[in-house]
Amino acid sequence: MNDPATPTLEPVRSALLDAIPGLKHGFFGRIGGVSDGIYASLNAGPGSNDSADAVAENRARIAASFGLTSERLLSVHQIHSADAVIADGPWDNERPRADAIVTRCPDLAISALAADCTPVLFADPKSRIVAAAHAGWRGALSGVLERTIASIERIGGSKTRLVAAIGPCIAQASYEVGPEFEAQFVENDRANARFFAPGEGDRRKFDLKAFCAARLRAAGVSAVDVLPNDTCADEEHFFSNRRAVKRAEGDYGRNLSAIMIVR
Repeated sequence: MNDPATPTLEPVRSALLDAIPGLKHGFFGRIGGVSDGIYASLNAGPGSNDSADAVAENRARIAASFGLTSERLLSVHQIHSADAVIADGPWDNERPRADAIVTRCPDLAISALAADCTPVLFADPKSRIVAAAHAGWRGALSGVLERTIASIERIGGSKTRLVAAIGPCIAQASYEVGPEFEAQFVENDRANARFFAPGEGDRRKFDLKAFCAARLRAAGVSAVDVLPNDTCADEEHFFSNRRAVKRAEGDYGRNLSAIMIVR
């Protein structure tokens, strides 16, 4: 492990979420942790093959930046689904299997893990409800963002008041796919063709950020902040599954995005 002296975390933040009083949030990358090698340094993924002690310390540092202990930083067991869960406090047992968390409980940081997929943080300023969603292409196409919004409304929120921030993820310039990938999206909705651009040969380049932003707006969310960071291209600041696969590294660290209502 690296020297666990005073940590300096460098989360990216959304200006739209920062403007809401009574909230804390951050899109954390790889800066400020204790992990080594391909996991250096702030790997927050318990599902990785990193040292469990290192992951626990990294998550403790993120929790501390919210003024919390580790048990109040919640993650789910992500399965690339459209499932959202509502949290009323720390998990009693194992992490639920889902891809989004919604809460109105103060001093509870809810999070999404990603390493190229899209983390989306939500806040309804009036009802003081927040959510964190993991939207990879499968989850986004199958409706995880819409399901998250529905869960927010189920506990008293309103999509017309929601602010959503799309955090660091793989950008279109880095996201080359095959024609069969594009076909799935166009089969779902012909209008989805607009999210693809030509690559080399028959390759296409997919704009996951724009796709998620369009889904949010179509669902009734008008305040959408799209952060520009490309996790695949920015090795210094972010973990990336695609980059790790290209290098045959065998595994990869996870970036963590979190939001909390301040009591």
